[in-house]
Order: sequence, then C-alpha cells, then structure tokens
Amino acid sequence: MGLSTIKFCSILLLSFATLQCSGQNKHHKKELEIEKQTENKQDMEGKKVLYDFSVNDINGNNFRLDSLRGKKVLIVNVASKCGLTPQYKELQELYDKYKDMNFVIIGFPANNFLGQEPGSNQEIKEFCTVNYGVTFPMMEKISVKGKDQAPLYRWLTKKSENGVLDQKVTWNFQKYLINEEGQLVDVVMPKESPLSNKIVDWITKN
Repeated sequence: MGLSTIKFCSILLLSFATLQCSGQNKHHKKELEIEKQTENKQDMEGKKVLYDFSVNDINGNNFRLDSLRGKKVLIVNVASKCGLTPQYKELQELYDKYKDMNFVIIGFPANNFLGQEPGSNQEIKEFCTVNYGVTFPMMEKISVKGKDQAPLYRWLTKKSENGVLDQKVTWNFQKYLINEEGQLVDVVMPKESPLSNKIVDWITKN
C-alpha cells in the first residue's frame, strides 16, 4: 500500500470519527434539552398561573386576570415618591409601542419601601395620569412583601408556588414577566429600564 493511499485512508477514518463524535454530541445535547423540558414540566405540574388570581383595579372594580389569556404580561410594583418613579414614563412608552402585539403592563402601587407610596388609590391614579400620562391598567394599592403580602405576589416571589424561581421584591419597580399561558418566566430588577433590550426582546420574540 502506497504512502498516499495510507494517508487517504487515515483522512477517511479521521473524518468518520469526527462525524460520529459530532453526531453523538448532537444526540447528547438533544437528550439534555428533553430532560430539561421534562424537569420544567414537572416543576409546573399542579402550580397556579396568573389567571388563578383575583385583583381589583385602582377604581375598586374586579379586574379579570383571565381576560389576559394569550398576552405577555409585565407586572410591576410602582411608587410615586421613589427615585425610580420616572420609570412610569418608560413603562408608558413601552406600553404604547407594543400594546397591539398582545402585550400589557399591570401596575401595582405598594407602600412597602420607606413609605414611598403613601397616597390613596385616587391620589395615585391622579398622580400617574397627570404626570406621566399612564394608560396601562393600574390596580389598587397592595402589599408586595411581608405578612400581609398579596396572594398574587406570594405566587410571583416563591418557586414553591410558581414552579420557576424564588425572587423576593427588592424595591419599587421590580418587573415580573408572564408568558401567554400565564406562567412566570423571568424577573427584571428595579433599576433596569423598562425599555431594556432584555424586556423588548422578550416582548418581540415569537
């Protein structure tokens, strides 16, 4: 057997080994993806979704969360006297731009952080409307942490209830992202802009 023939055979064997290894890697990767999907499904079994909760809007009327089926929902705790209060403007910009893409923002006033939301529901409504032109749905004032934490926020913050993650509310304007099936998918921390790439990409991706 000539040197060139041996070299050719070696190349063929190397190529075959590379293809086989590549195929095994792809198969292993697929197995890991299936395993992860199975784990996620198991975590979600028996867990509540957004539509299982009842809330009142800022006027005191029942707001049906199940009316949001098929929409992506950003839930945010808001405050009128916080350094992050100007995020109201960015939230409204986000809502104006993507509200026709099955997206909605739900604002929950809360006075849990240094008394930065002291007003009544009517005062809060007037404040965010007059100063920031807010038109996205605003709910009545609630507690987002502590012994009197609202049931919805207990679900948002505890993996044992949402099946996804534990993430307490650390400050005003923390954003929770809910998918079209009413499941929690991610959290965006208070200082991150509502117009951040992370949020916009989440809204616009199919």
